[in-house]
Amino acid sequence: MLLKELLHGIPVQDYRGTLETEVKAICLDSRKAESGSAFIAVRGHQTDGHLFIEKAIALGAGVIVAEEMPEHIQDDVVYVLVSDSAYALGVIAGNFYGNPSHKLKLVGVTGTNGKTTIATLLFNLFGKLGYHVGLLSTVQNQIGDRIIASTHTTPDPISLNALLQEMLMDGCDYCFMEVSSHAVVQQRIAGLRFAGGIFSNITHDHLDFHGTFANYIKAKKKFFDDLDRFAFALTNIDDKNGQVMLQNTFAYRKTYGLHQMADFKAKILESHFDGMLLQIDQHELWVKLVGHFNAYNLLAVYGAAILLEQETMKVLTALSEIAGAEGRFETLKAKNGVVAIVDYAHTPDAVENVLETINELRQAGQQVFTVLGCGGDRDRTKRPEMAEVACRLSDKVILTSDNPRSEDPAAIIKEMETGVPTDKKKNVFSITDRREAIRAAFHLAQEGDVILVAGKGHEKYQEINGVKNHFDDKEELIKIFNEHN
Repeated sequence: MLLKELLHGIPVQDYRGTLETEVKAICLDSRKAESGSAFIAVRGHQTDGHLFIEKAIALGAGVIVAEEMPEHIQDDVVYVLVSDSAYALGVIAGNFYGNPSHKLKLVGVTGTNGKTTIATLLFNLFGKLGYHVGLLSTVQNQIGDRIIASTHTTPDPISLNALLQEMLMDGCDYCFMEVSSHAVVQQRIAGLRFAGGIFSNITHDHLDFHGTFANYIKAKKKFFDDLDRFAFALTNIDDKNGQVMLQNTFAYRKTYGLHQMADFKAKILESHFDGMLLQIDQHELWVKLVGHFNAYNLLAVYGAAILLEQETMKVLTALSEIAGAEGRFETLKAKNGVVAIVDYAHTPDAVENVLETINELRQAGQQVFTVLGCGGDRDRTKRPEMAEVACRLSDKVILTSDNPRSEDPAAIIKEMETGVPTDKKKNVFSITDRREAIRAAFHLAQEGDVILVAGKGHEKYQEINGVKNHFDDKEELIKIFNEHN
């Protein structure tokens, strides 16, 4: 592709060399530069791509796109100056792969909690409706039945557009993707065309990255601000910031909710550990998911499907048949009657939602044991809050490791312990080893009791000092259950 075609839609401030240069590959990582490639130097959260321009050239890059010209200009290299190279990367990646987001229907889901479940439910729903569908999520990326490992909630623009092109070439009609706040701020979705955007909710999270809650809201809102008039913007009207998301969008605005007046309404009629009876827009259906938070998720999916012009009864029938995402309120039952729930809840609000649902469902005499950790190198302010919520809504709590990363697990637990109310301390145990913590919860539980293992959900590893060690909460529970048949 010619460089001038690659730069279509980018306000170029200056350039050295010819725009008729042929570009054979594009890269964000200088280590991936090769002969005939273009290297886009992006200022990241931890590293600055401008520091690696010379390295990229040494490996063969013939085009450099950057926000400042290097001191040493080489005659055989083309330099392109832009005001925002992160934005330029998104547009360049789209152009390089033929702008696949313009040719299939791409729907983005953003919010603190529920993104993975909503995107996965939409993927499963549209599959049942007979479409060939793509999924980009925290758990995994998927093209039809083919699963592709996921490393980020939202991939970098090059990987993202490459995946979208692959979906298009494979015949996908739709793609449903999670849109993280990090991705919005870092311009990972720049240049994409969305058929619609869905907002789930916003609560305390990622303040280590955004600095303030106001900045976090602003990041979520920008996704909707950038939607065009041909897209839909569907928001949870019951969330106090739901209406904020719609304030400046050009998209057509729709709402969903359980309590306030909304375009799409639902009510929980019955709720059990294995599912619930819902009323959605006057239609009753039994679904395999549980809890108020999942009623919102299902309603968002229903609303999006209707906005994508699907038939109401076909959508409702399919919704009654599909399951949720892995590691999201995933229920296991031991032979002795102990119920274990694995959930990805890793924010105070998510932990509260899950435990409130468990408390609504449990019978008299059933106790709730919560195994909970907090990740290292992440927002520290939520650690005592998560512990407080767990103590308030559980009979007994075991504080343990999540993904400590570079931090001392014991130090993380100490910070969590500061949130434990004085009158609850006798019911709180601290066990650093997550495997032993899960095992302890099982041994403390009696017939019919409920164990919540929160924080890691679908993850199959535990990251300690930069090393990802195999660890699966669900797998650990099954091992323990089998030992006590």
